[in-house]
Amino acid sequence: MKKLSITDLDLAGKRVLMRVDFNVPQHEDGTVRDDTRIRAALQSIRYVLDHGGKLILMSHLGRPKKVKDDPAKLALLKMDPVAKHLAGLLDGVKVTKMDQVVGDAVTAAVEAMAPGEIVLLENTRFEQGEEKNDPALAEALAKLADVYVSDAFGTVHRAHASTEGVTRFVAQSAAGFLVAREMEYFGQVLGNPKRPLVAILGGAKVSDKITVIENLLNLVDTLVVGGGMAYTFMKAQGHEIGNSLLDEAGIEVAGKVMGLAREKGVELLLPVDNIVADAFSNDANTKTVEVGGIEAGWEGLDIGPKTLALFTETIRKAATVVWNGPVGVFEMEKFAKGTLGIAQCLAESDVISIIGGGDTAAAVKQFGLADKMSHVSTGGGASLEMLEGKTLPGLAALNDK
Repeated sequence: MKKLSITDLDLAGKRVLMRVDFNVPQHEDGTVRDDTRIRAALQSIRYVLDHGGKLILMSHLGRPKKVKDDPAKLALLKMDPVAKHLAGLLDGVKVTKMDQVVGDAVTAAVEAMAPGEIVLLENTRFEQGEEKNDPALAEALAKLADVYVSDAFGTVHRAHASTEGVTRFVAQSAAGFLVAREMEYFGQVLGNPKRPLVAILGGAKVSDKITVIENLLNLVDTLVVGGGMAYTFMKAQGHEIGNSLLDEAGIEVAGKVMGLAREKGVELLLPVDNIVADAFSNDANTKTVEVGGIEAGWEGLDIGPKTLALFTETIRKAATVVWNGPVGVFEMEKFAKGTLGIAQCLAESDVISIIGGGDTAAAVKQFGLADKMSHVSTGGGASLEMLEGKTLPGLAALNDK
């Protein structure tokens, strides 16, 4: 997927409308609790400013529809704290925060901009037409700009006015640095990966990831399954799983996956032992049992030491590893060893390591190992849809090179 890049654009004196992902975790007072997503956009932001562009930023924040009847909660989803935080990161750069997404005041503010300045629009989801991909809103946004830059990978799987619709009304639409990196790394997996290629899948439900699994079976040399979904595979094999997480609808799917793996010659690795607990708690009693040995009243919450050794041995032989989904309840210290062990193995090896967003990204960050990975995705949903082989509307809409 060869798309126009921000570096292909002439930005001097141009109005640059950039979609970023400032949907950040917040404190109770609305201030920014974790600025990872803001920092992820800084390279593209600084590039536009350094090349004489006038930068108009837009992002959503939270889910306004869910709190529309609560004015106090709705007020917390305004972009003001984000604007203040961004200005602090860009010491000395003027950041003007608007009270609207589009309208006369926004148009006037943009017309008054000087090169090197930033205007931040209000939460795009305050506009009803955003999620409906309303052409009128998309065109109004496009009228603010000479060029459009997509740098919010976490939203490119959604056809919204600010992610897809706007591209129909601007002369040029390009990928920012963050989106370009995401396309590069996932493009390697889907196109011409260095082999052996290993995929590690965790998470809860097999049935939710069947299209991802089916597509990966056409790409990978080894598929490693851990996390909650592994217990559904064990059940499909006839093993007892006690109180472990079970996706009833996924039992048949798991059987199908095992058959497909055999048919395609893909090695499928499942846990051979598990750490089990008598309650879903970090204070629970625990023990390690072989596969099939989970008794009633006990539930599997992490892979066991033999499984970790098996999985890490496979990782060390790989050239490329894509990992989506923790292999245990890493949020609890007692059940984090499996996920931590895999993260450490990837950090210490020379493999190309591509970490899906969401919980997996949170895990490697929690362990302080994110900077040891080749690439940590900023979009859980978008990365999954890429691995499914789906067309992502926000990427497809960008101009080809």
